[in-house]
Amino acid sequence: MHAMDELVRRIREKRNPSVIGLDTCLAHLPPKFARDHLRELPNMEEAAQAIFDYNKALIDELYDIVPAVKVQAAYYEMYGPAGMVTFSRTLDYAREHGLTVMADVKRNDIGATAEAYAAAYLGQTTLGEGKASAFCADFATVTPYLGEDGVLPFVRACEEHGGGIFVLVKTSNPSSGQLQDMRVGGRTVYEMVGELVADWGRGLIGEEGYSAVGAVVGATYPEQGANLRARLPRTFFLVPGYGAQGAKGAELAGCFDANGGGAIVNASRSILCAWKTRPDMDFAHAAREEALRMRDDLLAGLKAAGKEGANPW
Repeated sequence: MHAMDELVRRIREKRNPSVIGLDTCLAHLPPKFARDHLRELPNMEEAAQAIFDYNKALIDELYDIVPAVKVQAAYYEMYGPAGMVTFSRTLDYAREHGLTVMADVKRNDIGATAEAYAAAYLGQTTLGEGKASAFCADFATVTPYLGEDGVLPFVRACEEHGGGIFVLVKTSNPSSGQLQDMRVGGRTVYEMVGELVADWGRGLIGEEGYSAVGAVVGATYPEQGANLRARLPRTFFLVPGYGAQGAKGAELAGCFDANGGGAIVNASRSILCAWKTRPDMDFAHAAREEALRMRDDLLAGLKAAGKEGANPW
């Protein structure tokens, strides 16, 4: 299995280059759902169970129209051990429904510690004479700041187990330019990191033409995204920042290749909290309607840019 090939094929089958971010916390739950699932002063276990029930309802409503989910670990870690159980259950439930699963963990360290992180999310943990998987993700997000010592263990795990990674290159947050836009020898830091990502993934290019080593490229910086797309023809992009962070489909065509492929766009709060803008709908149906609106917005942007190519947009 090649995780990026599988993702590309699922995007094509669903005609939908979007991934739903399950950055779920109690504040995202509709009041009625919260009342039905929680006591007035819930403990960590009750909170974690309510979050899983919410995620489960969203996956049930969305799995036929979206190709992937991205589960942000921080929103689960803050609920302690029970939260991490919900994190794991959410990954499993999404995979059972045929979705590509991304563990948004932004891990990085050196040597044996990076190998341990890679084993946790992409590989297997040694148990005596046997092995078992901890968190069965198809992809993990990785920060490159420590250099190849902190990235190559993940690359090796991808090669051995068929998974993939998305390395932070140009992130969507407002202050990303403090470091990423700095110039060194005539190039920006993000351009240099992008070139490293392409080099790290050179030996893991799949049948669909993209490496298992992808790049995180923020939707809020479309010019930089287009620049990186031209520089990294074999690197698949995970594009956060759509929706609540302000990006729209028409601005993102530059992150995609000439055929309308090569990228998947993430939305989190705009899906999780779609019930806030559709008060007459059930929360799960509101999420579905927003996911369909997002899909249509992205495809319209690609069509307007002439990036239909071989893809059935």
